[in-house]
Amino acid sequence: MSIIRHLRRPRIYLAGFDVFRRDALEHGEKLRVCCAEHGFTGVYPLDAAAPADLEGPRKAAWIYRANVHAIRRADIVMANVDDFRGPGEPDSGTVFEVGFAAALGKEIWAYTTDGGTLRERVPSHPAADGYVCERGFLVEDFGLPKNLMIACAARIVRGDARACLAAMAESHFGRVAAQRR
Repeated sequence: MSIIRHLRRPRIYLAGFDVFRRDALEHGEKLRVCCAEHGFTGVYPLDAAAPADLEGPRKAAWIYRANVHAIRRADIVMANVDDFRGPGEPDSGTVFEVGFAAALGKEIWAYTTDGGTLRERVPSHPAADGYVCERGFLVEDFGLPKNLMIACAARIVRGDARACLAAMAESHFGRVAAQRR
């Protein structure tokens, strides 16, 4: 590993439904500042703006390619996996990004302020074969805060982005210090 690699701050792709906030750009800036405070470089999905002449499916494809490129260039993916448009389920785009990062072998961290297990949060009722949601499907019950595919792919921190970054910094920079000894 080169000396330059050791001097460069690890790049974190900031996945999450935060891009749908009305104050998404300001929120992204706050996340990047928080990353810098913890020794990382934050890469927010809205950092790259789509060309103004694109719209509809062409704009969507451009955004997809830009985000995939940013994930490839990142060292770590940090994902906001709070419930999004329903109890127990994070944003599907964020879930894709976590899966893509896992396929690339990236280090993945996630954070959630949702309390309890997935089974506790999803509206359901007991049945002979487990708990069943309002739509009649079994609710996963492994005692995890999220679906097993997310919970097993990422280190999940209970708390907000700042709590996740603190845990990441402790893990990453503690590991780097130990390797230098």
